[in-house]
Amino acid sequence: MRRATALGTIGAALLAPALTTRAGAQTGGPAVLLGDDAFLSTTWRELRGRGVGIATNRSGVTSSGEAFVDAVLRNREIAVKALFAPEHGLRGDHSAGAYVPSYTDPKTGLPVYSLYGATRHPTAAMLAGIDVLLFDIQDVGARPYTYVSTMAYLMQAAREHGKEIWVLDRPNPIGGTLVEGPVLEPRYKSFVGLYPIPERHGMTVGELARLFNTTFGIGANLRVIPMNGWTREMVWADTGLPWTPTSPNIPYARTTLVYLATGLIDEAGINNGVGSEKPFERAGVFGMDANAYAAALNARRVPGVNFAPAHWTPTSGFWAGRILSGVEIDVADPHRFPSVRTAVELLCAARELGQLHFHDTNVFDRDWGTDAVRLQLAAGESPDQILSHWTPGLEAFIRERARVLLY
Repeated sequence: MRRATALGTIGAALLAPALTTRAGAQTGGPAVLLGDDAFLSTTWRELRGRGVGIATNRSGVTSSGEAFVDAVLRNREIAVKALFAPEHGLRGDHSAGAYVPSYTDPKTGLPVYSLYGATRHPTAAMLAGIDVLLFDIQDVGARPYTYVSTMAYLMQAAREHGKEIWVLDRPNPIGGTLVEGPVLEPRYKSFVGLYPIPERHGMTVGELARLFNTTFGIGANLRVIPMNGWTREMVWADTGLPWTPTSPNIPYARTTLVYLATGLIDEAGINNGVGSEKPFERAGVFGMDANAYAAALNARRVPGVNFAPAHWTPTSGFWAGRILSGVEIDVADPHRFPSVRTAVELLCAARELGQLHFHDTNVFDRDWGTDAVRLQLAAGESPDQILSHWTPGLEAFIRERARVLLY
């Protein structure tokens, strides 16, 4: 009873939106100036005479939509020595999990070192001649998304090799208020979850860097260049910024809202729309009763979302060429939509329809950062019961994150 009450208190505190912020984002230009804008305006002057490495990809753009690397290279007083590419590569055109090679950029002559290829840790040779590492990559607000793990490895390498690292802060596209999901258990540490944080952390990359550096003890010479104008209540649509796909299956800003809702269910045998024109916006299987699935989910009255019966045919993956049935997820109010709770709702409703079939329990548990969710599903627990187990961990995490928040 106390756990349920505490969860309700957390939800109420973290779900309250600021209406003035939403209205302010509709004034014409961007409501937010990014950390890279601040760097290009003034902070770059502190780098005169110092070697610079840039970790970025196609999502590393300024508030005007210009590639950060292009903007930096126009300034001949900034000595860029190398570029570093995360999963999906510098141009974001490699599939999830695909090997990313290192190469020399033909346009600039700069080495592009892959941090998702032969190594995921920058080596001493890669960092030769570099005094300061700049990190400018857009995150999606989800623990399993690997860009923040790459950032952590860069921070570790910076500490080991005596370099500085500057994180150019960017918005959390799903907002900075709602915090959800189980906190990762240390035995499930992996590249999709290095530290004990929840699935939905509600933090910017700069705030995460501060958390990693202090609470989790990296101890790098870290500097965060903050944004101007971003507030915790903002989702991407409130920022006025153009969206650049962060990876092949995150083509739209709206995709980030549902990424955790369906990205956590595919190892339970539920297709999440990847391989269709609406990746992560769908959930279903072959032969499912779409109407029954939608009705069961809508009856749960999940805040800010509606579920519509849907049919689609993936062009890739296990179900390629088969007509699948299920639901399409319509996020009506992104400020209230609980993406991780929705993942649990999708799993429980599929279980009741006899459509829950785990493909790889190890991967499922790794993605959730615990085996508890799978075991609770098997025990027949309701969504509310599963969520109630998260409360103590979330309360402790929220206290820790309060020490490093910037906005």
